[in-house]
Amino acid sequence: MEQQKLSKDLAGNLAFFQARFVKAMDLILRRVELGGRAAALLAVDGLVNKEVITLSVLEPLLRERSYPSEPEKQLAFIERRVLSAADLKHEARMDALLQLLMSGFAVLLLDGVDDALAFGVQGFAYRGPQEPQNEVMQRGAKDGFTESNQLNMAMIRRRMKNTSLKFEMLQVGAQSHTPLVLCYIEGVASEKILRQVRQKLEDCSLQTVLGAGYLTGFLERGRVFSGVGLTERPDVVCGKIEEGRVALLVEGTPSVLVLPFLFVENFQTLDDYLTRPFYGTFIRWLKMAAFFLSSFLPGLYVAIVTHHPELLPESLLLTVAGAQAKTPFPVMFETLTLFFLYEVLREAGLRAPRSLSATVSIVGGLVLGDTAVAAGLVSAPSLLVVALTAIAGYAVPRLYEPLALLRLGFLLVGNFLGMWGVMIGLVFLLLDLCGAESFGVPLLSPVSPFRGRLVLRDVFFRAGWRRLSRWDAKVQDMPGSQDR
Repeated sequence: MEQQKLSKDLAGNLAFFQARFVKAMDLILRRVELGGRAAALLAVDGLVNKEVITLSVLEPLLRERSYPSEPEKQLAFIERRVLSAADLKHEARMDALLQLLMSGFAVLLLDGVDDALAFGVQGFAYRGPQEPQNEVMQRGAKDGFTESNQLNMAMIRRRMKNTSLKFEMLQVGAQSHTPLVLCYIEGVASEKILRQVRQKLEDCSLQTVLGAGYLTGFLERGRVFSGVGLTERPDVVCGKIEEGRVALLVEGTPSVLVLPFLFVENFQTLDDYLTRPFYGTFIRWLKMAAFFLSSFLPGLYVAIVTHHPELLPESLLLTVAGAQAKTPFPVMFETLTLFFLYEVLREAGLRAPRSLSATVSIVGGLVLGDTAVAAGLVSAPSLLVVALTAIAGYAVPRLYEPLALLRLGFLLVGNFLGMWGVMIGLVFLLLDLCGAESFGVPLLSPVSPFRGRLVLRDVFFRAGWRRLSRWDAKVQDMPGSQDR
């Protein structure tokens, strides 16, 4: 479909923009006369810096007295001799000019010319870099992404002074007006992955993207574990794109998408590489143990108590049996109720005002927990299992959503099928993991298919930098690098 373009009639062009911004009080329209020719300056209030417009645009335009008589020459004269704006571009398409206006550009229209000058005078307010609250690092940098793509790109560029680092402007589908930025290192990122990302974004039907999570469903197939990473840390993004990954920055959100994202990366943080190798390895093993504990402990507890009590030591069996004899509900209903209460308390603590978060924690931990056990409504072993499961889940916060599903699933199969049900559930989970891919890269890579050198250096173990620095493996062994 052919796009509408500017005409040489200034009045008709202004009528188009005024019709698009009808009942919108934030459109700024300043009519001026330049060398005896009518002109107009358009901008959107709140997105531009009025002081910059006054000093760098209006004042030079009105001060100049020697404008050429021909319209085309006059526009070229303004561009080369009058305006002092650093970011200046020509544009004749109406839709593109509307996009520029709503991105903080000012547009100059001249009567008798079917072209326009747009110059960047952005001046909207934005939040400065702050430490991300969802990705706390002990030794890493303390700055995080903001809602401005310009500032986010600057934070990446400041860390990576590499001319091969590319920032490619994209758009979601044909209807969306939310700007996206594709960030990668040319020659390192797989061209196949780049083509897939561009194609998936082009096929996306969203009209507005208010958060990076909007795009996740269009970039993956909806498996239990996501193949799309999400981070608010510039240093993490820099590390990923050096490995050949692709980062996707969304205007208006501090979260950046990382593609592809492997399952083992849920257990890795930047702090692992800033500590001594033996401690980094210990922390990784601790997180893996916490993942299995959070996934399987409720199901195993219900399965053993309900179907296989003989597996428990005699003293522990007597303790659990005595506690269960004092409660009116079966262990399955009891555990499900505690999980439901835990999720309610978590959501309440997350959404409540900060002044009330401590109150929610006190009420949940003391009143509901201790009182329920003292009243004989739930047993102490069940409460302990749920508490251990919840705390273990916090050790791998990126996996909280799939863990919530896995807990419930293993709890149900453990109640109805016992230990055999838990084992069957584990088999299906492994099948799902082994069959999942993220942009052609196996999600369980490099464990499956097995890449011994990478697994021993940077998955189950964290080798020292003396060994890692002699090895380009983060890029060369990156699954999918053969497609470059």
